[in-house]
Amino acid sequence: MKRVKRRYLALQLESETLSSEREFMDAVWASLTKLYGEVGASLAGLVLINFDGERKIFVVRSSLASLSMVRASLAAVTAVAGKAASVHVLSVSGTLKALYANIG
Repeated sequence: MKRVKRRYLALQLESETLSSEREFMDAVWASLTKLYGEVGASLAGLVLINFDGERKIFVVRSSLASLSMVRASLAAVTAVAGKAASVHVLSVSGTLKALYANIG
């Protein structure tokens, strides 16, 4: 059985209000499902790893095979919890240690 390779993404949420972890992930899942359907969303294996409320930075994990799909769906996020928002990818890495070193 082949091991699933994963990538970690550091994401910056740009919005006027502070959104909860749940609201953010709901917006990302909705965008992923809208672009690629249920099957594409399930292949992404998207999981929230960490959330920094002060800096509005989210760390998520996805599969390497679906990384381009995840990045496209993040670019398509226009609102979180009904408020205008955008998501920027700060860094992508294969390990959490390297990811945290890149974002400081």
